[in-house]
Amino acid sequence: MTRVLVVEDDRALADALVINLRARGEQAMVARDGASALRSAAAETPDVVLLDLGLPDMDGLEVIAGLRGWTEVPIIVLSARDAQRDTVLALDAGADDFVRKPFGMDELFARLRAAVRRSAPRADEPVVVAGDLEIDLAAARVRRHGDDVRLTPTEWHVLEVLVRQRGRLVPRIELLREVWGPAYETETNYLRVYLAQLRRKLEADSSHPRHLVTEPGLGYRFET
Repeated sequence: MTRVLVVEDDRALADALVINLRARGEQAMVARDGASALRSAAAETPDVVLLDLGLPDMDGLEVIAGLRGWTEVPIIVLSARDAQRDTVLALDAGADDFVRKPFGMDELFARLRAAVRRSAPRADEPVVVAGDLEIDLAAARVRRHGDDVRLTPTEWHVLEVLVRQRGRLVPRIELLREVWGPAYETETNYLRVYLAQLRRKLEADSSHPRHLVTEPGLGYRFET
């Protein structure tokens, strides 16, 4: 049973989410404002948070910041805001996923399950297998079809950041900070160049990548 904290001031939507969660055998708790959400998260220790950005007492970004001050619980943002900037801000603040309203329940719960899977403690996996790729994180080595693939140090660093967070969307600014440092946060052309190089070396069809996936305007995701 997954413990889900629903942070939503729209009573009808909150009720619909609770009904659907319980029908799927999950445990649901509801908070209708940001302050209640922070108190409930501390007291109830949910496994995942569904968070509306438009709350009556504070912006949802403040709730994300409050949670990230002490917990890594997965946060899925639910919002009617359609500006790409809102998505970027939520992800940069620490959200794990972003679902725009209106949404289908099947898609939402698929994302919820994926977020919970990614957050579960996993055994050390020094070697990650993705299709015909074998990525040895301990040895900093990549093989494709059993043959070594030569990567530059920067190509390896980009790949390593994505593989260590596989399945999760890594925002562009986070990837730039990790690989090049804070002074390069706006150099998105670096990412385009290095992702293109990695795809040519690692993907069967670089124009239709299976593993090194771009989320337009947001960031990148490594899929196994």
